[in-house]
Amino acid sequence: MANGRNGYLLLGGIASVGAGAVHFMAAGMHTEHATLARLMVVLAAIQCATGLAVLLSERKVVVSSMLAANAFAAAVWAFTRFADVGWIAGLTAESPQVADTVCAALGALAAVAAGIGLLRPTATLPPMRSGIAAAAVGVLALAAMLNGVGHVHSHGGTGDHAHAAGDDHAHGAGDEHGAEANWPRPWDPTKPIDLSGVSGVTSDQQSRASNLVRSTLDGLPAFSDVNSVGALGFRSIGDSATGYEHYINMSYIRDNNFLDPAHPESLVYRVDGTNRTLVSAMYIANGKKIDDPSLVDFGGSLMQWHVHDNLCWKAGDNGPVVAGVLDAQGNCPPNSINPGSGNPMVHVWIAPHQCGPFAALEGHGAGQASADGRRTDTCSHDHGGGHK
Repeated sequence: MANGRNGYLLLGGIASVGAGAVHFMAAGMHTEHATLARLMVVLAAIQCATGLAVLLSERKVVVSSMLAANAFAAAVWAFTRFADVGWIAGLTAESPQVADTVCAALGALAAVAAGIGLLRPTATLPPMRSGIAAAAVGVLALAAMLNGVGHVHSHGGTGDHAHAAGDDHAHGAGDEHGAEANWPRPWDPTKPIDLSGVSGVTSDQQSRASNLVRSTLDGLPAFSDVNSVGALGFRSIGDSATGYEHYINMSYIRDNNFLDPAHPESLVYRVDGTNRTLVSAMYIANGKKIDDPSLVDFGGSLMQWHVHDNLCWKAGDNGPVVAGVLDAQGNCPPNSINPGSGNPMVHVWIAPHQCGPFAALEGHGAGQASADGRRTDTCSHDHGGGHK
């Protein structure tokens, strides 16, 4: 270049400033997570400061600072596509979005450019090429910020938030349960856990629900072998004809563990002939009512606590088994009884489900909300066939 400056550092400095600018915008969208927002502001300031410094000076300490800041930012973004950062509220795993992906790409570009600048301090780029590349970086950063401004948070007294239309998490009018139209949404356990963007759900509720899903995914496979769970105290309730078979553990129901994947009160297996595939835990809250604050407040409208008030039971060889459901006249099949609503329960799926990770099993006999009798599987599609 005519002025002898390293062309790679010119590009890297502009990319760092662009990444910092996008981070400043993102911080304003995450004010419901005060610590996260402050950390994003600090990181944005460092990216902008080091980027500007590199445009003014090519000293190694300056270039190294820009490399470190942007490499750190890109690494954190990559990590949070797959896992939560538990000690920072709001920094949870989520799918890549336009603005955050561009921000990470600019940070990675700045880090790579800084690395080249350190290894090849005399390297140059043709003025036209470096100018076009720098302009493209600026346009990319601007486009990311324009895309991100559709992601607007409104804040209530409880710290919940909602996103405006135009964001990748955008959603429509809420349903009768208070959750937005995008909840529940299809659940795939192979993808990052994303429980964001549901109206009325606080950051603490989202964090607790996300942690419960993660711990269940990690811990429940210990019970995958249906032939070994009997030794742990589990027994079938005899509902395999529905396509799903529940195994309950009475000692776990009576203990003091709450939403504990190491002590699940019930296991749900998908039935395929003689094969059983573990698909869900069904946690049971012993002795609580469905409107107990410890249940309602845990995950808010994300979680579908329910009771089974229409099941009929009869004596089996190893304890009570399901005999059917109440008919239209409210009667049970012969030699069975309906004990009414029992202890509230909630599913956590470790297998894909169109109605989300907390979906109640659907169909005739599905869970009811005792307060008004409505179905608790609010998914608008029927993916079940007579399961409970």
